[in-house]
Amino acid sequence: MGLLLALLYLAGAAAIVLLVTRVVRSRGGSGGPVHDRYEAAFLNGGPARVADSALAALQADGRIAVGGPGIVAVVRPTARDLVERAVLQEHAAAPHGALHHLRLAVMRHPAVQEIGDGLAERGLLVDPAARRTTVWWCAGTGIAAFLLFPVSIFLTIVDFATNDGFSVPFVVKVLPLMLALGITAGVCGSVSAGRITPAGRGALTSYGRERGHLADAGTLVALHGLRALPDPVLREQLLAAARVNGPRGSRRGGRPGPFPHHHSSSSSSGTDGFGVVAVWCADSGSCGGGDGGGRGACSSGSCSSGSCSAGGSGCGGGSGGGAGSCGGGSSSCSSSSSSSCSSSSSSSCSSSSS
Repeated sequence: MGLLLALLYLAGAAAIVLLVTRVVRSRGGSGGPVHDRYEAAFLNGGPARVADSALAALQADGRIAVGGPGIVAVVRPTARDLVERAVLQEHAAAPHGALHHLRLAVMRHPAVQEIGDGLAERGLLVDPAARRTTVWWCAGTGIAAFLLFPVSIFLTIVDFATNDGFSVPFVVKVLPLMLALGITAGVCGSVSAGRITPAGRGALTSYGRERGHLADAGTLVALHGLRALPDPVLREQLLAAARVNGPRGSRRGGRPGPFPHHHSSSSSSGTDGFGVVAVWCADSGSCGGGDGGGRGACSSGSCSSGSCSAGGSGCGGGSGGGAGSCGGGSSSCSSSSSSSCSSSSSSSCSSSSS
């Protein structure tokens, strides 16, 4: 029993060290400030908040008009940044102009998705694939601690049956290890559940202090969500689109929440230790959730910065296929210009949304 006990403690110590190391590394990074309102929006609410911020900014200065029932019309096709360009591009690819289709397509667009990649590379966000793997490690450690108890009871009975003299029960000897494994698994699981790293929270707080006084629609939505949007008509239209895109969107309101990924770029932040491509999504079930709410993991189909993979749909269901669902192998993504799919693939990879 002495050798078995030593092996158990050695294995348990190794598991604890590996788990803690993984959690620390997954939430590390160079850090740095939030550069613009889109990064703040992504930290607060993922791709959905980014799309809402861009739509609010375009509507506020009259470059687009949103009318009932949720139809978008382009008044002046002028874009001031890559995300606004993505809005105009996706609108052109979907002539019907439905707001919820446009919103979903913008959320999937590489220009929006790469914001998450950049934040993850700098250690402000945890890549969802890496986070999922870490959570599984935490769960596995907790299960191991739980299963160790009945095993130690059985070994205690065997020990008493084979030894005539008195000895400390085996279960008592193993109890410190079980407690250490259980506590480590619980703490690491709780820490890993957060998508924003401590550096990300600090950067977001600093950006809010610096830019919180700004009253433009895009910044208000990025920092506070749709509830802060001064235009009541647009606010209701976007909230309705959020409810269509994701079933949990209506209860997220303007509060920041967890969120979530995409057709990841080829950077290391887009994969976990096993090479699984992650997808920045706005909800745990789809790319459409709420007011930039959750950040769940979608399908493994991807639209990398180099090429679009067929069958890359799966984030957010079949309606409103965005830039992430690339319909053919001949289409390609151009990260060097506007981070959007090149015109050679029939305007965009999301043309199927029409």
